[in-house]
Amino acid sequence: MDQEQQLLRDVFGYPDFRPGQRSLIDSLLGGQDVLGIMPTGAGKSICYQLPALLMPGITIVVSPLISLMKDQVGALVQSGVRAAYINSSLTERQCRKALENARNGIYKIIYVAPERLMTSGFLSVGAAPTNNIVCVDEAHCVSQWGQDFRPSYLAIPDYIKTLSHRPVVGAFTATATGEVREDILRLLQLQDLKVLVTGFDRPNLYFGVLSPTDKYAAVRQYLLSHPDRSGIIYCLTRKTVEEVTERLCEDGFSAVRYHAGLDPEERRRNQDDFVYDRARIMVATNAFGMGIDKSNVSFVLHYNMPKNIESYYQEAGRAGRDGSPADCILLYSGRDVITNQFLIDQSEPNPDLSPEQQAEIRQRDKERLRQMTFYATAHSCLREFLLRYFGEHPASYCGHCSVCEAGFELLDASDAAACALRAIAATSRRFGITTWIDLLRGAKNERLLYGALAASAEYGALADWDREQLRALFSLLLADGFLTRTQDDRPVLSLTDAGRDFLAHPAPLMLHRPNPRTHSTHPATAKQKKGAAQGPVDASLLARLKELRLSLAKRAGVPAFVIFTDVTLQNICAMMPKSEAEFLQVPGVGKAKCERYAADFLALLASYKGENLQ
Repeated sequence: MDQEQQLLRDVFGYPDFRPGQRSLIDSLLGGQDVLGIMPTGAGKSICYQLPALLMPGITIVVSPLISLMKDQVGALVQSGVRAAYINSSLTERQCRKALENARNGIYKIIYVAPERLMTSGFLSVGAAPTNNIVCVDEAHCVSQWGQDFRPSYLAIPDYIKTLSHRPVVGAFTATATGEVREDILRLLQLQDLKVLVTGFDRPNLYFGVLSPTDKYAAVRQYLLSHPDRSGIIYCLTRKTVEEVTERLCEDGFSAVRYHAGLDPEERRRNQDDFVYDRARIMVATNAFGMGIDKSNVSFVLHYNMPKNIESYYQEAGRAGRDGSPADCILLYSGRDVITNQFLIDQSEPNPDLSPEQQAEIRQRDKERLRQMTFYATAHSCLREFLLRYFGEHPASYCGHCSVCEAGFELLDASDAAACALRAIAATSRRFGITTWIDLLRGAKNERLLYGALAASAEYGALADWDREQLRALFSLLLADGFLTRTQDDRPVLSLTDAGRDFLAHPAPLMLHRPNPRTHSTHPATAKQKKGAAQGPVDASLLARLKELRLSLAKRAGVPAFVIFTDVTLQNICAMMPKSEAEFLQVPGVGKAKCERYAADFLALLASYKGENLQ
């Protein structure tokens, strides 16, 4: 076992590296800058924490959120690593002490907010030639085309130039389109570069889209059918957060709220209640979650559709960080599109950008909203849609999303598409999708029978297609740019130049046509993939292990998952270690944690085994 593997085992408790980790670690140790694009839960932090322990001096980690720093530093300290963070949560005295310790070389890893980099106090830390790695976490924040642009990230290259020598630089993110990647490379001035994209797929996540008439009823039913799960419910507006939280609490659920309009103290308290498992459900706007390292989030429900796929995938990815099966379900309504359009139009201008740049960003935001709408109305594999958006080429059937479980068939829809486009082209009046579906199916409603549409040559031409299959056809025509739809209270369709070209020069057009739905209206109740535990788990024993973990966490003043993740507890159940040597073999148990906690857990296991033998 080489030094890196031994450190991974002894400090972090993992027997093997995950895909991509070893390559990025070796590059940093070899003096290469790196850009690592790895999905949430893929172990990005190990890629810079482990080299930090092998190299002399200090590693600086630029991190965007206080909660992320706090959790990461807490986990490192529990694993026996000297680490600290410097941000606005510290008092002036605490900050001075942390900076003094940093200058004296006490810490191996220091997390810092980007706004603190160019302050005189922090610049003094870099005066000595001991900074060997600078890591940029959530690196997409440097790009104005990213969903979380943070102008303070642009100061990172200036900070690096102040150091006595240029350290190796690592940049890491979970979501980055090709355009954002180019910005990261250029703006952070990365050199002698190693770029690694491990892939965006999270096989443990189930993706589903529902369009319930009563969203709250759908959420309530889900929570009742998953009574022991912890998760997040994302809402688009503060008002919706308030309404959903109030109704959940009235119905007896353990729920807290989070949005930017709350008092900072309540936000902190509610976040801690969720992270420390005192509240099972967090209802929040997108102000919550970035940097939250809670490992046992087993569902993320989107009460409203987000404004882009990058935000959706990042928010949904907060589920199942420990590799256990988890649900990511979007509750879609056409009203969500209108609300997002309004939010884009009313967004505050960025003073750092020119009017032309502002207009370009707003236009790109609208295009990203369009792509998000296509996902919410997709009739082909949802996982394939997401991965293709990020530049991958997956199979067209994953078997683990609501569309695949419902089933679909692939057919040539060229004639049907031409029929729909001809109907729309034949009239100067514009209508919504519902009216055009009624026309193509030959519906006998008053609007058609007593209006000009009844005389259309395409009236009833697709009577053998059901409504859902025709919606799939219109979604395809919109996604391929043959039709466009207005973004208002009563969206209507119109033909584009591409649609006219298709009519003039027909070409094959393949459609995933959905079969009649036979599965549950709540896809998360369907089959789940196998979890990460290495064997069967005794539910009663697992509950007692969680109680012990909670008491130890309270004593240490850290979230329960910082002691051990749920997956580690499941493996303790499955492996039933009887000695410290065996306890050290449990994935997720390193030497420092074994020394701290083995005696307590082994005593509980021995007691439980004795009780069940009697």
